[in-house]
Amino acid sequence: MRTLRVTVVAAALAATTTLLGTGLTTGSGGAAQAAAPGPCAAWMDPSDAPSERADALVAAMDQDQKLHMLTFGDPPYFTYYGTAGHVLGQPELCIPDLVLSDAGSGVAGLQISTTTFPSGVAQAATWDPDLQRRLGRTIGAEAYSKGINVMLAPGMNIARTPFNGRNFEYFGEDPFLASRTAVSVIRGIQDNPVIADAKHFAVNNQETDRMTVDARVDERTMREIYLPAFEASVKEAKVGSVMCAYNKVNGPYACENSALLTGLLRDDWGFDGFVVSDFGAVHSTAPSAMAGLDLEMHAFAFGIPGAGIVGSGARFFGADQLRAALSRDDLTQARLDDMVRNIVRSMFRLGLFEHPVQPGLLPFLSDVSTPAHRATAREAAAAATVLLKNRDRLLPLAGGKRPGAGRTIAVIGFAANPVGAGQSTSGGGSSHGSGLPPTVVSPLEGITRQALAHGDRVVYVEGSSGLDARLAATAADVAIVVATDGSTEGTDRPDLGLRPGACVAVFCASLPIEQERMIRETVAANPRSVVVLDVGGPVRMPWLQRAGAVLVPWYGGVEHGNALADVLYGDSEPGGRLPQTFPVDEEQVPFARSAYPGTKGVATYSERQLVGYRWYDAKRERPLFPFGYGLSYTTFDYRDLRVRTDARGALVTFRVRNTGSREGSDVPQVYVTSPTSVGAPPKQLKGFAKVTLQPGESELVRVRLDPRAFSHWSTGRDRWVIDPGRYGVLVGSSARDLRLRAQLSTAGGVVGR
Repeated sequence: MRTLRVTVVAAALAATTTLLGTGLTTGSGGAAQAAAPGPCAAWMDPSDAPSERADALVAAMDQDQKLHMLTFGDPPYFTYYGTAGHVLGQPELCIPDLVLSDAGSGVAGLQISTTTFPSGVAQAATWDPDLQRRLGRTIGAEAYSKGINVMLAPGMNIARTPFNGRNFEYFGEDPFLASRTAVSVIRGIQDNPVIADAKHFAVNNQETDRMTVDARVDERTMREIYLPAFEASVKEAKVGSVMCAYNKVNGPYACENSALLTGLLRDDWGFDGFVVSDFGAVHSTAPSAMAGLDLEMHAFAFGIPGAGIVGSGARFFGADQLRAALSRDDLTQARLDDMVRNIVRSMFRLGLFEHPVQPGLLPFLSDVSTPAHRATAREAAAAATVLLKNRDRLLPLAGGKRPGAGRTIAVIGFAANPVGAGQSTSGGGSSHGSGLPPTVVSPLEGITRQALAHGDRVVYVEGSSGLDARLAATAADVAIVVATDGSTEGTDRPDLGLRPGACVAVFCASLPIEQERMIRETVAANPRSVVVLDVGGPVRMPWLQRAGAVLVPWYGGVEHGNALADVLYGDSEPGGRLPQTFPVDEEQVPFARSAYPGTKGVATYSERQLVGYRWYDAKRERPLFPFGYGLSYTTFDYRDLRVRTDARGALVTFRVRNTGSREGSDVPQVYVTSPTSVGAPPKQLKGFAKVTLQPGESELVRVRLDPRAFSHWSTGRDRWVIDPGRYGVLVGSSARDLRLRAQLSTAGGVVGR
């Protein structure tokens, strides 16, 4: 993990404090809201179509006003009320401010008094679209209350490798699960007058050399693995903006890649929003604009060399640069007008003109983390928690409201205490929660409260010496050892070990704490040991056989401690299922250096579609824990599979029954196998449902498989096609636990683009 001197952080904070204290204008939000409708009447009627309103506004703008709309304002990143940047509004045109903020775990950056929600991988682990939408809606509400109307979230890049330092922000290894999660979160954010941002487009799957690496990937693999979440975000969720990535894609940089920004987004998918760059991802003015970039996120005019977070600070989309490109005829007037039109069209469609934000000191200082929001965070954290092992039903420690037995509970680990929990409930980088003020509920606090209610006693040791962990575990009836990793933006993980970190906003440093020894000593001393892994992705578990139970809450957000205690004591189910395969160790996931991290600046995606569980299936490798896996506190039975085809694809029905003694949730998953002529992976997830059942209760589950579930991308025909033949429909509780099977036949056909 990259280490930055404290002076850099102090300088950034000082700059923010100085600017906030100088009486900066609060922007034009209030002015736009109060503006007389007369001069703006042609575009201020919300009953008109957004495209018509955008056309009318652009037609009324002079050149300076258009250039202003395309230029990030000063002061830059973080120093404008803790936000990620802004475009000041134009009151004379009734255009409100455009204020942007990071990111997928909540309103982050240098914001204060906001809720840090479970990270992206945890959101995917819930496998619960309804909850994901509510979570997105809550994030959007906090953004709007803070004077922010563009959330730079969600991230939806595929977990190609478990080493990617940013996998914790994303929705796992499977394009279907990532698509469903992305659509739900985006719809939730945009239930507010807030624009969501689908990032990082595209094929952005590593932090090593992330500013320059050229991802070389064939079109079929892109279409089937790396693009579906973005496609669904555009076509289904109607996302308002898309962020182009740092890396190159098959040659050109993503932010000047016309095949991506125009060919795919606009021509194929019909995207009508705006494309915004990642910070420092722009390398040209006219080539980027003509390729399809609409807005440059410009950060750090003063620069922070070597931070690994942003680029050099050079500006390419300032008014002067754009004007010069126009004068040379490198940039056309028609394209510049389209850039403006794309931005304001999204603003019109999502209600930003009718509900302008008013950034300023008061919103910045306001506390928007309400009890209801924290309740949503707590619910989501429990629903995301994956139970990987539960020997002899060690968990829950107490079922429902039953009292405990006066046990001694040893809580062990730096990550369990309030200081450590502040660093282990969200990953590092732009999505890291500020932790100001420090309101994270630590595992120690949450467990202590629950233990008291159940008549148990808690003792705590930090545990990193190993000896104290062993002694505490030996003396306890139950030991709960909490460990974390330090996944962060800007650097990949060197292995699958547990390396804790400490972050202030985007700046992170590693901590010399030996957690694997701590776990080994704990589980060796007490067979009734629960290992809790606050992690951003897969980790190795050489101690697994001796552990009594293993829970993965991921990065659980501010209510992590309460949610964890709810799960431990049985007030909540461990509702999560793995969105990413857990390998046995690093040796099980080999990459040729040419594939990852790449050679001579090129990473060749030679594995093609064999990503995640697809690779394990094709290579007949047995992972430590498969994709989709997760235990419940009860058991479920599947039966009565029926598959009926119709013009809309296929309707899959089956019955799920709770065969245990308590209420519980299950996630039945539907996979499809294809004829050998397709050249597809052995099976692929194409549907799922989340059901909650009482003991003995059953439910008829219906999963609709549309024609795309049986299709593949044909490069020769340049569209999605279905080959004739027999397809398998498999239903189970994970990619390796498939209990029901059926087949259907099709004559084949063209699905479309």
